[in-house]
Amino acid sequence: MKMVLAIINYDDAQDVINNLMKAGFSITKLATTGGFLKAGNVTILIGLDEDKLDAAFDIIREHSSSRKQVIPTTAELGMGFFPSTPVQVEVGGATVFVLNVERFEKL
Repeated sequence: MKMVLAIINYDDAQDVINNLMKAGFSITKLATTGGFLKAGNVTILIGLDEDKLDAAFDIIREHSSSRKQVIPTTAELGMGFFPSTPVQVEVGGATVFVLNVERFEKL
Protein backbone atom coordinates (compact mmCIF):
# COMPACT_ATOMS: atom_id res chain seq x y z
CA MET A 1 0.00 0.00 0.00
CA LYS A 2 1.18 3.53 -0.80
CA MET A 3 0.29 7.06 0.25
CA VAL A 4 0.45 9.74 -2.45
CA LEU A 5 0.91 13.23 -1.08
CA ALA A 6 0.45 15.80 -3.88
CA ILE A 7 0.85 19.56 -3.46
CA ILE A 8 -1.12 21.20 -6.26
CA ASN A 9 -1.55 24.83 -7.25
CA TYR A 10 -4.96 26.14 -6.16
CA ASP A 11 -5.94 26.97 -9.76
CA ASP A 12 -5.41 23.33 -10.84
CA ALA A 13 -6.63 21.55 -7.73
CA GLN A 14 -10.37 21.22 -8.37
CA ASP A 15 -9.84 19.76 -11.84
CA VAL A 16 -7.30 17.24 -10.46
CA ILE A 17 -9.58 16.28 -7.56
CA ASN A 18 -12.67 15.86 -9.77
CA ASN A 19 -10.81 13.61 -12.21
CA LEU A 20 -9.21 11.52 -9.46
CA MET A 21 -12.61 10.95 -7.86
CA LYS A 22 -14.17 10.17 -11.25
CA ALA A 23 -11.48 7.48 -11.66
CA GLY A 24 -12.46 5.94 -8.31
CA PHE A 25 -9.73 7.32 -6.05
CA SER A 26 -10.67 8.39 -2.51
CA ILE A 27 -8.84 11.52 -1.46
CA THR A 28 -8.39 13.79 1.53
CA LYS A 29 -7.97 17.48 0.71
CA LEU A 30 -6.01 19.95 2.84
CA ALA A 31 -5.77 23.70 2.17
CA THR A 32 -2.12 24.77 2.31
CA THR A 33 -0.03 27.82 1.48
CA GLY A 34 3.24 27.84 -0.43
CA GLY A 35 6.16 29.52 1.29
CA PHE A 36 7.87 31.19 -1.67
CA LEU A 37 4.94 32.94 -3.35
CA LYS A 38 2.64 32.71 -0.32
CA ALA A 39 0.04 31.45 -2.78
CA GLY A 40 -2.78 29.04 -2.09
CA ASN A 41 -2.15 25.36 -2.71
CA VAL A 42 -4.12 22.25 -2.07
CA THR A 43 -2.44 19.17 -0.64
CA ILE A 44 -4.21 15.91 -1.37
CA LEU A 45 -3.62 12.54 0.27
CA ILE A 46 -4.49 9.34 -1.59
CA GLY A 47 -4.14 5.87 -0.13
CA LEU A 48 -3.83 3.30 -2.91
CA ASP A 49 -2.37 0.00 -4.01
CA GLU A 50 1.00 0.20 -5.73
CA ASP A 51 -0.45 -1.01 -9.05
CA LYS A 52 -2.65 2.13 -9.21
CA LEU A 53 0.21 4.62 -8.81
CA ASP A 54 0.68 5.17 -12.54
CA ALA A 55 -3.02 5.90 -13.06
CA ALA A 56 -3.02 8.49 -10.25
CA PHE A 57 0.17 10.11 -11.59
CA ASP A 58 -1.29 10.27 -15.10
CA ILE A 59 -4.38 12.12 -13.85
CA ILE A 60 -2.35 14.56 -11.74
CA ARG A 61 0.06 15.19 -14.63
CA GLU A 62 -2.75 15.71 -17.17
CA HIS A 63 -4.76 18.14 -15.04
CA SER A 64 -2.05 20.28 -13.42
CA SER A 65 0.22 22.32 -15.62
CA SER A 66 3.15 24.62 -15.03
CA ARG A 67 2.93 28.13 -16.41
CA LYS A 68 4.88 31.35 -16.19
CA GLN A 69 3.53 34.28 -14.20
CA VAL A 70 4.93 37.75 -13.58
CA ILE A 71 4.79 38.80 -9.94
CA PRO A 72 5.75 42.09 -8.30
CA THR A 73 8.67 42.10 -5.91
CA THR A 74 9.55 44.49 -3.13
CA ALA A 75 12.84 45.67 -1.76
CA GLU A 76 13.24 46.99 1.73
CA LEU A 77 15.02 50.34 1.93
CA GLY A 78 15.17 51.78 5.40
CA MET A 79 11.77 51.97 7.07
CA GLY A 80 9.53 51.08 4.12
CA PHE A 81 9.04 48.84 1.14
CA PHE A 82 9.51 50.16 -2.36
CA PRO A 83 8.51 48.42 -5.58
CA SER A 84 11.20 46.96 -7.78
CA THR A 85 11.31 45.08 -11.06
CA PRO A 86 8.64 42.39 -11.52
CA VAL A 87 9.97 38.83 -11.70
CA GLN A 88 8.80 35.98 -13.91
CA VAL A 89 8.25 32.74 -11.98
CA GLU A 90 6.91 29.30 -12.79
CA VAL A 91 3.65 28.43 -11.01
CA GLY A 92 1.24 25.53 -11.20
CA GLY A 93 2.01 21.91 -11.70
CA ALA A 94 2.29 19.54 -8.79
CA THR A 95 4.87 18.26 -6.36
CA VAL A 96 4.15 14.61 -5.60
CA PHE A 97 5.56 12.32 -2.91
CA VAL A 98 4.96 8.58 -2.63
CA LEU A 99 5.25 7.08 0.85
CA ASN A 100 5.20 3.46 1.95
CA VAL A 101 2.31 2.57 4.27
CA GLU A 102 3.01 -0.16 6.78
CA ARG A 103 -0.53 -0.46 8.01
CA PHE A 104 -3.92 0.86 6.94
CA GLU A 105 -7.19 0.59 8.84
CA LYS A 106 -10.47 2.31 8.12
CA LEU A 107 -12.17 2.76 11.48
